[in-house]
Amino acid sequence: MDLDGVHGAAGIRLVGRRDADYPAWLGRIHDPPSQLWVRGRLVAGEGEQAVAVVGSRAATRAGLAFARLLAAELAASGLTIVSGLARGIDTAAHQGALDAGGRTVAVLGSGLDRIYPSENAALARAITGQGAVVSEFPPGTVPWKGNFPRRNRTIAGWARAVIVVEAGERSGALSTARAALDEGRDVMAVPAHPTLPSAAGTNALLRDGAALVRDASDVLSELGLTRAPLDPPVPENSPLLGALRRGVPTSVEEIASRCALPVPELLARLTELELSGLLRRLPGAFFVRS
Repeated sequence: MDLDGVHGAAGIRLVGRRDADYPAWLGRIHDPPSQLWVRGRLVAGEGEQAVAVVGSRAATRAGLAFARLLAAELAASGLTIVSGLARGIDTAAHQGALDAGGRTVAVLGSGLDRIYPSENAALARAITGQGAVVSEFPPGTVPWKGNFPRRNRTIAGWARAVIVVEAGERSGALSTARAALDEGRDVMAVPAHPTLPSAAGTNALLRDGAALVRDASDVLSELGLTRAPLDPPVPENSPLLGALRRGVPTSVEEIASRCALPVPELLARLTELELSGLLRRLPGAFFVRS
């Protein structure tokens, strides 16, 4: 059903469980959504080639950069990246998939005309062009906290596996992991130093048997898939590369001082160069020119 003009919901359509493009893997979970409100394009059979990438809203800079790179490499290998459009790791995962020209699906805990957080409205529009923004909640629904456990269940049900990049002890991402376990889906987690609060949830998942994720190769190996190379989108004459010497590890702070760039913008550019294979990330937020 096309809802143009209803509740200001231009471009939104309603997809029921009996419709041909309703996600097949989502339909297999216990008590799946009876209907989805959709902007963009659904691919009914993509569950076999879909992974959820989720994590903390209050993510570290290293976690954000890792999530973006991981999602880009997985998207370049043909996987659909599913996440929740939240601040932090979710946002980085969607951006990574878009960086690689891949498909990504954002599952909301609000109506599609109530994008939350509001600063991700432009990201939601970009996702619509390369995938879909969906919700089981009708237009006009505000992002009430009770909606998000249901949203997390939908994220877990959409995908073959859930990858948790960063999560504290009480992170909502852990509820997505629990929902995945309840449905017999794979759960993977990225390790971090045990003294970091942002590592408490992910390290606990690993202790309890989640698959270890150090990079995209670990995910693809776990799923029995092969890795595709990323096409370099950044020229080698990028001014940022001039701040790095081949074979010499350089910290983010030192690069920022040389380039006079705000750290958020710098991290985004470093991620682009990393995606291009022009530099490598080392432990401790150091970078080295390839």
